[in-house]
Amino acid sequence: MIDQKLLSILVCPVSKAPLDYVADKQELVCWASGLAYPIRDGIPVMLETEARALTQEEKDAHAR
Repeated sequence: MIDQKLLSILVCPVSKAPLDYVADKQELVCWASGLAYPIRDGIPVMLETEARALTQEEKDAHAR
């Protein structure tokens, strides 16, 4: 679980858009940039080089 206050101030370093917490994957997702940032040992890793690109299926599922 990530602290909601922290989540409210974090933004994507690429797009500056807000992030969504995905608990089952332990990631912070930016739908604007299409990147998912990992959370390791409770700490968000907000580096573009550590982020993974969202799949088209993930983007489509979110759009519904």
